[in-house]
Amino acid sequence: MFTTRPTLQGTFGMVSSTHWLASQSAMAVLESGGNAYDAAVAGAFVLHVVEPHLNGPAGEVPILLAPAGGEVRVLCGQGVAPAGATVAYYRGLGLDLVPGTGPLAAAVPGAFDAWMLLLRDHGTKSLDDVLAYAIGYAEHGHAPVERVGETVETVRELFETEWTSSADVYLPGGRAPRPGELFANPTLAATWKRLLAETAGAGDREARIDAAREVWRTGFIAEALTRQAARPTKDTSGERHTGTLTAADLAGWSAAYEAPATYDWNGWTVCKPGPWSQGPVLLQQLALLPPELPPYGSARYVHLLVENCKLAMADREAWYGDATDVPLDDLLSDAYNTPRRALVGERAENDLRPGSPGGRTPRLCAHARVAAAAQEGFDALGVGEPTVAKSPASPVPGEPEILADGNTRGDTCHLDVVDRWGNMVSATPSGGWLQSNPVVPELGFPLGTRLQMTWLEDGLPNSLTPGRRPRTTLTPSIALRDGVPVMAFGTPGGDQQDQWQLHFFLAVALRGPVRGGLDLQGAIDAPNWHNDSFPGSFYPRGMRPGSVTVESRTDPAVVAELRRRGHDVTVGGPWSEGRLCAVARDPETGVLSAAANPRGMQGYAVGR
Repeated sequence: MFTTRPTLQGTFGMVSSTHWLASQSAMAVLESGGNAYDAAVAGAFVLHVVEPHLNGPAGEVPILLAPAGGEVRVLCGQGVAPAGATVAYYRGLGLDLVPGTGPLAAAVPGAFDAWMLLLRDHGTKSLDDVLAYAIGYAEHGHAPVERVGETVETVRELFETEWTSSADVYLPGGRAPRPGELFANPTLAATWKRLLAETAGAGDREARIDAAREVWRTGFIAEALTRQAARPTKDTSGERHTGTLTAADLAGWSAAYEAPATYDWNGWTVCKPGPWSQGPVLLQQLALLPPELPPYGSARYVHLLVENCKLAMADREAWYGDATDVPLDDLLSDAYNTPRRALVGERAENDLRPGSPGGRTPRLCAHARVAAAAQEGFDALGVGEPTVAKSPASPVPGEPEILADGNTRGDTCHLDVVDRWGNMVSATPSGGWLQSNPVVPELGFPLGTRLQMTWLEDGLPNSLTPGRRPRTTLTPSIALRDGVPVMAFGTPGGDQQDQWQLHFFLAVALRGPVRGGLDLQGAIDAPNWHNDSFPGSFYPRGMRPGSVTVESRTDPAVVAELRRRGHDVTVGGPWSEGRLCAVARDPETGVLSAAANPRGMQGYAVGR
């Protein structure tokens, strides 16, 4: 099979990420004796610098980790809604949806503390060691990818007239970042250097990391974040609002470990974050698969996966959230999925059809019913996270446009690492985008906007609720074979993440090996697709019932058959669906492998 690149193989260490500088920085940490967790932290902070339109320190990150010889764990870096973030308060402002930008959409920032906790508990390197790469690129500059400047141009007017602290960083001298020219963020570099200086006398490695966490929660960083949240800021509603984030919210939250959600399929065990993410959607799609699958890549195969996805996403809308009563065991049970499986017929189904796990009655939010009827506010090809939403009534510029070749903008990052000892990590950093909130002038990065994923309607699993995590789309994966961690993988892509990851996983699991190992690159390169037959997770929460978007490399006969079955097929660019990363380890031979997505031409795997 033709692939754009080889699947890398070696024995020392492997890294795959959505930007080559992050991949190589993480590899440099492995080369210096660090383990997978040291490398992941260093790579993550580089991603904040080189992909600021896709993630930032005040965003969020779910992390899956599989220590050599240990159990897979989830490290949750998704912050909660502030104490003042209630449905009644937002409704009192005249809002029907949480804005897609601005401080009202800011949850408690979660990414920084999660990375620090990972470094403290599982890493070996010092704070100086892992931050050195990010500080270097922020202080001395890097040659930015095209998308950074393109994204800045979409919000130029906003930056110049309203978010002037962002213009100071991203429009120096009135010029957006350009490829081939060094672009620096000296304010961000100064933030990390001050953090290192303030914690230098804290004690040993672990004590110093804890000191850094306290600076974030209660020190100069926390003070700057809360000042920013209190500044009136124009958002996607067209009005200026202040946020609800306070010093007490920052001081009272920390990242935490928890058990993953899992599902066993054909000798594999797939591990995901719990239903506060959309991770179990992938597990539900596996549970819906019949014993015998149609031929891989056929129209029947794509039809089956699209229809199964619709069922799983309907359950996401009805049941997922940061709650103790999510019926996940029932949702993944044979008793539940056997009759659900029978709902998939020969024709495309357009209605949202959540099930009744354990006999419970499903409830969809009012917006889902309105969106299904109106089908408004949606760009079929604009896959990913619309970090600056288009709204005809809003003065805020629209989301980054689709390029002429059909490729779409990114929205998130991903990072996978496996080391020579067998430690494995998969993480999907996101939020805190340069186009989500004004840059905090003292820090060089903005607040996030993850609260836009909650509903302003009481009584739902994902209602805006103080102290609860908004249901995130971020969903890294680790797969075990016969109980042993074998593969870490994931992708950016908002609501599409667990669609693209399922296609990738099945391609690995169903097709033959390459060079005696998993065909990671072939599975990544295979033509991909997605559907939008459910409410989007990002403002303005649109949907397009019956839709399927495929890459133009898809067999025309498959496209024709999908249309015959009633799917509303959009043919996108040849390389427009998915930005997958993956690493793997063969437990019998110790051979490591890695691959990265060619789409967007910035994701790379490295290793030896």
